[in-house]
Amino acid sequence: MTVGADARRQRKRIVLKFGSGILTHANTARLDPKQISRLTAEVAALIQRGHQCITVTSGAVAAGMGALSLKERPLDLATAQASAAVGQSKLMRAYETAFARYKLNVAQLLLTHSDLDSRIRRGNAKNTIERLLATCNVVPIINENDSVAVEELKFGDNDRLSAEVAMLATADLLLILTQVDGLMDQKGNVIRRVRDIDRVKALATEGRARFAVGGMISKLEAVKMAVEAGIPTAIINGRQPDRIAAIVAGEQAGTRFVARQSVSRTHKRKRQ
Repeated sequence: MTVGADARRQRKRIVLKFGSGILTHANTARLDPKQISRLTAEVAALIQRGHQCITVTSGAVAAGMGALSLKERPLDLATAQASAAVGQSKLMRAYETAFARYKLNVAQLLLTHSDLDSRIRRGNAKNTIERLLATCNVVPIINENDSVAVEELKFGDNDRLSAEVAMLATADLLLILTQVDGLMDQKGNVIRRVRDIDRVKALATEGRARFAVGGMISKLEAVKMAVEAGIPTAIINGRQPDRIAAIVAGEQAGTRFVARQSVSRTHKRKRQ
């Protein structure tokens, strides 16, 4: 079947950020195979429709906690980094197994913010991502290099990294998946669309879960980076099925943040 011009224009490059809270069981340190299976199935469905997908994942610390006999997320940096070192291979094995069901391979990229601040290393990372996406059967799985970096462990659960990756890859859409339905107003209702993040910052609360760090404040900071770079962004509930497909299809789900610039991301990538 020949794909028409309209279908080609609808194809997107999508960055999906999976936080620790949606990758683990609610009451244990272990990864939740059912959650990973469902999330990877939804990503695979997007790829089958012609979209390009990059996953920014947390979860390495949580994945390693069991091996270190930890019942709570470690508070000291050395133990958190040790847990991440143990858990990273377990996390990648889980993704590899899940995506293999759809004949998709995974590629691990461990980055730090200093990598993205370096012109040479940033260029190398961008070239690697472009080459991986060109194969059409590889899903780049990006995590912060927690064994040597500290930003994600202390602050943002990879929220900022997801925005930086979206900008690096000139993405068409950034999806931040978390444990809530979106940004809530003072009455507890989901705000469906936001055009000015500064006006809703007061609604955000910070949080620290047993197996995750970060909260809505760090997510809004990441959103602001992305939308100011012209990348539409959404915060959605990663524990509810079909939210990813709904957002990509333009349906109502979570909170959408309107990009400040109207930029043709595909055209920009071609120029680069």
